[in-house]
Amino acid sequence: MEFIDSHAHIYSEQFNDDREQAVAQASAEGVGKIYMPNIDHTSIDAMLAAEEKFPGQCIPMMGLHPTSVNRDFERELYLVEEWLNKREFAAIGECGIDLYWDKTLLQEQQEALKVQVALAKKHQLPLVLHTRDSFEETYAILAEAQDGSLQGIFHCFSGTVEQAEKVKELGFLMGIGGVATFKNGGLDKILPHVQLSDLVLETDCPYLAPVPHRGKRNQPAYLPLVGRRVAELMNKPVGEVAAVTSQNALRLFKL
Repeated sequence: MEFIDSHAHIYSEQFNDDREQAVAQASAEGVGKIYMPNIDHTSIDAMLAAEEKFPGQCIPMMGLHPTSVNRDFERELYLVEEWLNKREFAAIGECGIDLYWDKTLLQEQQEALKVQVALAKKHQLPLVLHTRDSFEETYAILAEAQDGSLQGIFHCFSGTVEQAEKVKELGFLMGIGGVATFKNGGLDKILPHVQLSDLVLETDCPYLAPVPHRGKRNQPAYLPLVGRRVAELMNKPVGEVAAVTSQNALRLFKL
């Protein structure tokens, strides 16, 4: 039984003291691959160092996180495009819109997302989308741009059944993580109404650790806890959850 962590910041400085141990623990728990979303120019070196240390296991994406979008975001996006022209990445990400922390840069975030959508089309790569307090704003851009070539993940999905249906109609997947294990996370009302074919699993480590580790540093080794909770909520065998979500991830991330 193999799981795939479709979204993990294993290169984070929070793993500087025990990254090798954390990756080994993930392997021991059946987590075969760890896909790493980029944040901005400050995270690239650490992310690529993790790839070099754990080849074939820690796999990088390239993108600009919405909370790193500022008034001169174009400079960051030039660097993203430079890297995409230089070598292969699994996806464009993590990109999107975040209206939880700051709403004043919505226009810049929208423009940065549109640029990255265009890059996804140009390089034929999936998108990994951050939509915190911004599902409708993000969805509107993707729906307008969708010409049949776009695919990807709505990372950390925690929306409504109606929004889940919109994601499916768009041809995208939903990333399910530790929130599924939270008592008031809301996914208990969503997951019974979707299909495993619509899902991938993720940790978003070091954030959003699942119960019983909530409030502590998250890590890829905890992904089976998410898988077991998804299996419980969807009334499926955990082996089926692992197999189908892993197949979905491998199909999406061609690397």
